[in-house]
This record gives sequence, structure tokens and C-alpha cells, in this order.
Amino acid sequence: MIDVDRIYQRVLLLANKEQRGYITPQEFNLFANQAQMDVFEQYFYDLNQFRMSPGNDTMHADMVDILEEKISAFEVTTELGLTQNAGNLNALPRFYRLSSVRRNNIILESVSRKDFRQFPNSPLAAPTQERPIYMVDTINNTLQVAGRRFGRLEIDYIQSPRLANWTYIVVGGKALFNGTANDRQDFDLHPSDEPELVMKILTLAGFTLKDSNLYQQAVTEDNKNIQQEKQ
Repeated sequence: MIDVDRIYQRVLLLANKEQRGYITPQEFNLFANQAQMDVFEQYFYDLNQFRMSPGNDTMHADMVDILEEKISAFEVTTELGLTQNAGNLNALPRFYRLSSVRRNNIILESVSRKDFRQFPNSPLAAPTQERPIYMVDTINNTLQVAGRRFGRLEIDYIQSPRLANWTYIVVGGKALFNGTANDRQDFDLHPSDEPELVMKILTLAGFTLKDSNLYQQAVTEDNKNIQQEKQ
């Protein structure tokens, strides 16, 4: 977790360093959640890239291990009810990506939409009771199963981060942080992502403040952080 107020204060400090302008709480919350999703989605891209590179024997320096640890904080195991062998993934809180599907020690094989349509007509590849298959319909956000009738499935999936929210009260026309508000929400990201998060928020703020220098400085700093991570 990363403290939402600390990030807001850092962003205000850097944005106002040369009297560039004020970022309102509403703007900050919008920028913050866009930046958080950018950082979160980068986990999966980076993990794929680093898996294609030689590993590192040092426990705390291997990027695959580091990224898998970050992603593991969002992993959830639950059950999904099916109707006519189809389940609504929108029913899962903050569903982002499916990891595995099983039922009573039977592991279902993930296939593409094309293979899901074609396999039942193939004598060799047709799904069976012992080898059922599933596919994720990303258009309708449903999971569909073939080869065996199921009422419920056990699934592992990855949740998206909770929406960060800098809560406040207005005193004398000024917004003051209200850390006890019920809807206050810190960032779900790993503490090591704090510098990147700040830079991404500043990048977005540069557009709103119409400050090309702020935008460029934030992009440059963000790129530098990314390059350091990949060395």
C-alpha cells in the first residue's frame, strides 16, 4: 500500500515548484487512478519481457520474482456459478484477468475463441468429460465451458487495484485531507512503485496545467526509472 495523502502532497509540491498551478482533489483522484492502472498493467508486460531474459540468482534482485510478488497481492481464489456452462465474470469483484479454472481436481484447459468453436467438431481435439475446455469471452466478459456440465467452478483470478481516493473537507475555502473518511483509499501498489506513480500523475497533470515542461520532465524521469529497473 502507498499512502494517498503522501502522494498528493508530493505531486502538489513538484507541480507548484515553479508556480505551475494547482491540482484539485478531483483532478488528482482521476490522474491517480489512471496512473495506478498504468503501473499495474505494466507488471504483466514487464513479467513477460523478463521471463525471456536470463534470471538472477540473487533473491532480491531477480525481476521475475519481484514482479510475481507484486502480482500475487492481487490473486484471489473463489467459486463462480454457471448457467448452461457459462459464468458471468462481472460478478467477480474487480475482475481483471483469469489465471486457472478447475473443479474437483479436474483442471480445465484454456483455449482461444476460435479453438473453442472448432474443437467440438474435431475427432482428436474435441473436449471430453476428462478434458473439458474453457474460453474467456472478453466482449461479454463471460467464461464458457465445453466437454462437461458444471454447476460451479473453482477459479483463480487477478483483481484490479482498488480506486485510490484522496478524501477531504473544505475549511476556509481550502481542501484539507480527511484521513478518517470511510471512503478514503490508499494506493494498492507496492511501495517500490511510489516514484513511478508520482511521475505518471505529474505527466497527466502536465496536460491539464498546459505545462509542456512539467509533462516533459515527468516523462523523462519516468523513463529513467524504467530503464534503471531493466538494467
